Formats: sequence, structure tokens, C-alpha cells
Amino acid sequence: MVLQARRIVSLVLYALLGTALIACTDSSTDSEQRSSAPSTILSSTILYSGGDIITMDETMPSAEAVAVRNGRIIAVGSHDSVMAAASAGDITQVDLQGRTLLPGFIDAHGHISFTANLMASVNLASPPVGNAETVDDIVALLTAAKDKNPQAPWITGWGYDDSLLKEKRHPTRADLDKVSADIPIFLIHVSGHLASCNSRCLEIGGIDASTADPEGGVIQRWPDSSEPNGVLEESASALIQRLLPVPSNEQRRQLIRAAQDYYASYGLTTIQDGATYAPEIALLRDMAQKGELYVDVVGYEFYHIKNYSSADNANGSQAQPIQFSDQYNGHYRVGGRKLMLDGSPQGKTAYLTKPYLQAPQGQDEEYRGYPALVQQILNDYVDTAFAAGIPIIAHANGDAAADQLIQAVRLANENYGKADRRTVMIHAQTVREDQLDAMQAEGIVPSYFASHTFYWGDWHRDSVFGVERASRISPLKTTADRNMPYTTHNDTPVVPPDMMRLLWASANRITRSGKVLGEQQRVSVMEGLKAMTINAAYQYFEEQQKGSISVGKLADLVILDQNPLKVDKLAIKDIVVVETIKEGVSVYRRPAE
Repeated sequence: MVLQARRIVSLVLYALLGTALIACTDSSTDSEQRSSAPSTILSSTILYSGGDIITMDETMPSAEAVAVRNGRIIAVGSHDSVMAAASAGDITQVDLQGRTLLPGFIDAHGHISFTANLMASVNLASPPVGNAETVDDIVALLTAAKDKNPQAPWITGWGYDDSLLKEKRHPTRADLDKVSADIPIFLIHVSGHLASCNSRCLEIGGIDASTADPEGGVIQRWPDSSEPNGVLEESASALIQRLLPVPSNEQRRQLIRAAQDYYASYGLTTIQDGATYAPEIALLRDMAQKGELYVDVVGYEFYHIKNYSSADNANGSQAQPIQFSDQYNGHYRVGGRKLMLDGSPQGKTAYLTKPYLQAPQGQDEEYRGYPALVQQILNDYVDTAFAAGIPIIAHANGDAAADQLIQAVRLANENYGKADRRTVMIHAQTVREDQLDAMQAEGIVPSYFASHTFYWGDWHRDSVFGVERASRISPLKTTADRNMPYTTHNDTPVVPPDMMRLLWASANRITRSGKVLGEQQRVSVMEGLKAMTINAAYQYFEEQQKGSISVGKLADLVILDQNPLKVDKLAIKDIVVVETIKEGVSVYRRPAE
């Protein structure tokens, strides 16, 4: 059974929190990006006017004014009508000053716990997220971290990307041994599906030439040798995690608070924790009960234990069954279960029906990646969840993995009858047109990692898929043409939760090199906005409460410095979030220049 990569990464980074190797400062103290969350809901009426208001409500797409009271929207429409509706009691008028008001953005897929953990790691990402452009840059960044904290028992880094490094390869044990031969070093690939160790790390994990590849993973070897080169794929990382210490709850809470500020600065009012274990769920529930969460967080239990009960905790003991709910308690709820069906296309571990354009090192030309779950186990998982009425979200990047999910859902639908379950296929990078038809028939909602076209579009075209298949990744337009509900996401921390860049990518499909990848799959800006507002609310069964500026809904709002429907499409990524409002309360304000 696969012990999935994200759990390994979480445990690795938890280890860092117990050391002096805290590579970044508390984000909540960054005056240019963050603000402290208020603790109370305003009782007076707030009236917003003086700018463009995009409601995302088809019955009234735009408005002159919006009134908010006690955390909910009480009036939308002309300035006079809204003023009349808001006239009872105190009124605070907010002049938008020509800026644009929209419903708060909804994170259709991401990992706030994972993101929080990574705030304690060395940033090894390539531009524009980080500064690593070569393997030597990675060595230099890690060496600087070691020199700053010479007593740290581990050195770890996050976000390296072989597809963007000049050498077009992973850092190996030989590279990392230059940093230290004595301190274990563990690096996590930007996808979260691969890792790289130095020799000391491999030694601690008991990984050598005689170690067999674990089920669902690969230990990469030197060419013509059985000796590990330091790169670990998927479940192979589990051979390291057992030796890592766990930080205190207070250290974890501090990072969750910093991550919450980080998301809010991009206009997000609902955040996903897309693959969590019992310890993270317990921590977030405790934070929620103590009033430490101020935006909504929806957790999904990581589901891969054979007895179909809650995932085991960090020490390997069985946790209590997780309680699911469609209601928030202190801004937190566990909304369902998360399955992992395959790996990463940019890491070439996604499960495809046709071979990769260029196979990774050590694989033959027919290499198609590999599944994380065999079909029968997946069928049992989905059947069990449907029987219990528990929503499922399932990571499936490759079209072979998509076939697996479609088959499992079809069988469960036959057993229990079709119903409004909104099973979500996360990423759905390479779904074919026939699969979209099948997904529509079985009620599967695709959530596309649409920013892939920018971050890895060139790599997908030239190395992973070839032109034809790469041009169809994240097929937004043909999905929209079917009138299928779909969402888009950033999969943070894989890329930052930058909703304007996500919208820009959906509308333009421009790669890092400035080339258009799949012009026929572009969508309108309005379609792109739907995917991160009203459609995302639908995905969560929350469309009656969120996703549009409509009377009776929660006053979850975002103010932008420009209207994305009016600027040149190429300029959308430069739009700035000015303020984020959760249930009528400002939770982020961008400081004046």
C-alpha cells in the first residue's frame, strides 16, 4: 500500500520545526503583505459603492452598491435601493474609489497544512517563486542555511524543479554531499512527489544498493549500477520519514497562522486542506474552537488504509474515526476524503495510457508512469465512501489514472444509484474528450491545475507529452462547452495561491517562454472567474452560502485594484488584491505604497 508523498513531506518539515533551521520569518509580520485578523463581526451596516461590482450572480451580473450586516449580504443593486434597504441603524460607507469588488475567492484545491510546514524550509524554487536556476544555486542556498544554523540535525529544502534548472536534472547525492557529508539533507521536489537525499540521509534511511523499490515508488539508481543516486520517487520517501522528530503544537499553530495570512493576501476566503491526517485534523479543530481561524478551511482526510478507517497518525497507531460535516465549527470542517491515484506529470510519475515523450532516466521508451492504487482497492474505497455518504476528491493527473477513477465511480453509482455526490477529479491534467463525456455522465467534477500552462507548459510540450497532448492539458474550454461545472486551482504550496495569475493562465495559456499552449482551450475571463468563485462554491456544496454577491449569502468579498473584465487579458496577472473581507470583516489590507 502506498504511503503517499505528501505525508512524508509533512513529517520531514515537522522535523525542521524542532530545530533551529527555520528558514523564513513569520509571515504575519511582513507589513507589506499581511495583516492581523480581527476577532469580532461588525454589527453596523457596511455599504460598498464607488467602483465596479462583479456579483457572479447571473440574475444581476453587476451592481452599483452592496450592503452587508452581521456577516451577510442584505442588499445588492442600485445605490438608492441598497441605501434604502440599509437605512435602519448605523451605516459605514466604503468608497471603492474606482476599484472592483467581487465575491471572495475559493481555493478549489490546495494544502494549508502542507504550506504551513514548508514555511520552515529552505526555498529552492526557480523564478518567479524562488532564485534557484542551477544545481549549484541549490548547493549554495543549502550551504548558507547550514552555515546559519550549524547545529541543526537536518537540512531540508522545498520546491526544486529539475525542468527549470539549467542542467535539466534532479540534484543527486553527489551534489548534496558538497553541502555536508555529516548532516542528513532531504529536498522535496516542487510537485511533492519526488525527493532527493545526500549520502548521510540515505544511510540513516537504510537505503543502499540492496534496497528494493517499495510498492508505489522508485529508488533511482546511477546508470549501469544498483547504487542509489539519491532521488526517491513517490512512496520511496517513506523509507526516511520514520526517523524524524515531531514539533510542538505551538510551533505548528504559528505556521498555520502565518499560512492563513498568506492565503488571505491573495483574496482567498475559503481554503482547502486537501490531504490531512488525524494529527493535522485535531490541530485545526482545536485552533477553530479557540478562535484562531478567521477564514474557512475545509479538510479532506487522506484515505489509504486497508481497513477504510481514519489514516494512522505520525507514530503509526490507529487514530479515532474522523467525523465529517457540511457545517463549519469555528471556520473549520472536514468535508470528505482524499484519494491519490498517481503522481506528477512534471515529475513524470503520472499514470498515462500512452508513453511519455521522453522517458526519465532508467526507464524504457514505453514508460507510462504508474498507478498509486490498484483498481480493486480503488473500487473498494469509492464504494465504501458512497455507502457512507462521504464526498470524495481524488488526485488523478494522467489519463490512465482518470480511467481508474471513472470506472470506480461508475461501479459505485451502479451499486447505490446516481445522486448529487460531486466527486472531484483533482488536477485532471490530461483527461481526454471521451473521458469528459464519461465524467459528465457519472457526476464527476474536474478541478484543473490551470496554472500548469505557465509554470510547466514548455516542459510538457518539449519533454513530457509533445505538442498535441500538451496543448490539451487542463481542457477548460471543451469542459465549459459541455456546460459542465469545473473549477481551477493552484495546488498551493506547489505554486503560490495567486488567483490573478491563475485567472491569467486560464484566459491566455501562455508559457514561461511566451508561447501560447493550446489556444483552443482558452476561456473567457468571466468563465475563469466562475471557476474560482461560484463553481468552487458548488464543488464544496456551498453555492447557497458563497460564490456570488447575492442577498442572504455570506459577505465573503475581495477588492481588486482593477477590473479583470476590463483590463487587457495579458495584464490580469498584474492586478493587485487590495483587501480581503470574510463575513463582513476585513482580514487583509494591502498597506499603501
